[in-house]
Amino acid sequence: MTDARQGLTGLLDTEAIRKDFPILDRTVHDGKKIVYLDSAATSQKPRQVLDALNEYYEQHNANVHRGVYTIAEEATALYEGARDKVAAFINAPSRDEVIFTKNASESLNLVANMLGWADEPYRVDSDTEIVTTEMEHHSNIVPWQLLAQRTGAKLKWFGITDDGRLDLSDIDEIITEKTKVVSFTLVSNILGTVNPVEQIIRRAQQVGALVCIDASQAAPHMVLDVQALQADFVAFTGHKMVGPTGIGVLWGRQELLEDLPPFLGGGEMIETVSMHSSTYAPAPHKFEAGTPPIAQAVGLGAAVDYLSAIGMENIHRHEKAITEYAVKRLLDVPGLRIIGPATAEDRGAAISFTLGDIHPHDVGQVLDELGIAVRVGHHCARPVCLRYGIPATTRASFYLYSTPAEVDALVDGLEHVRNFFG
Repeated sequence: MTDARQGLTGLLDTEAIRKDFPILDRTVHDGKKIVYLDSAATSQKPRQVLDALNEYYEQHNANVHRGVYTIAEEATALYEGARDKVAAFINAPSRDEVIFTKNASESLNLVANMLGWADEPYRVDSDTEIVTTEMEHHSNIVPWQLLAQRTGAKLKWFGITDDGRLDLSDIDEIITEKTKVVSFTLVSNILGTVNPVEQIIRRAQQVGALVCIDASQAAPHMVLDVQALQADFVAFTGHKMVGPTGIGVLWGRQELLEDLPPFLGGGEMIETVSMHSSTYAPAPHKFEAGTPPIAQAVGLGAAVDYLSAIGMENIHRHEKAITEYAVKRLLDVPGLRIIGPATAEDRGAAISFTLGDIHPHDVGQVLDELGIAVRVGHHCARPVCLRYGIPATTRASFYLYSTPAEVDALVDGLEHVRNFFG
């Protein structure tokens, strides 16, 4: 144990937790045990989620909401039961405010398109403004660019300070009476920054703007209470929170979902259809056209059960300790520069860095030979890399199964990288 590990508190029983994740026993490159440090891209899945998926397909596979036979009713109960679990997990006032999508990107696109097609007072048009930030994932930039191009609305954004925080010094000039929607990330996927939600929402409410939050890097790691956030929409995805791929969530305030138009048309989202016109089902089904991701929703429900049993407060405490330890150790690596907050305060469990003049792709490849899995590139946040004048970063990200020993392995691996490149 390194001296830096002395005094670490709040850690989970990772030895027990890791037994639930089969892939963490994998070896690569001639028997090297995998050190998985890319949970910000996608988390690993516990047996409980894998078993739920298998049981659904083996015992209950049928389409939902349509059949009156036994397994169709079972499938419907499992699918809608998953909605109940997600609603409780995020403290939604109503289960009908939880919309299943295929990922957070689709959730954010859904909001953008609803507002583009909406009637007043929600409609985005050429007389209105859209506000986002420079630290967003592309999924929270491109949909708003497309909406601005289609409607003539003006797109504005908050910049980033040198230490990886949002620059809110001109908040009253960025969010104005013309602002129709403010959409921003709760936790940056590249910088790890936890953003000041209350300040931004307070200003948006002053001018009557809607608020959409990308919680993809928050929902897996901390308590997510949509009522406490006081946003209008919250988007996140299942595969980053030990759930399967192909399932995302959009939470929206009930009155908004009732008033806003659907994005996709098709089966299940209607009340009546004639060749002349259609009427729509109430939310959430109004926004879930066609056969939904049934098995994936069941898997997400199992993921919510798993995380809730451990406790989101406990997970957050564990990650805070791991992140604090990682920041300290990484800052001791010669030539390493953390891109983003260089402290463990007000930051999530993703740490991006550069290592001298060694290209991040080279860093990632050498670490892979040691069994260490990190992310390299611009992490779907290219404007951040442009802001700091770098082509890319290496990113290590941690989760409930991450250990101090894995942080040590990363630091030792980076020393190997430095030696390899002289």
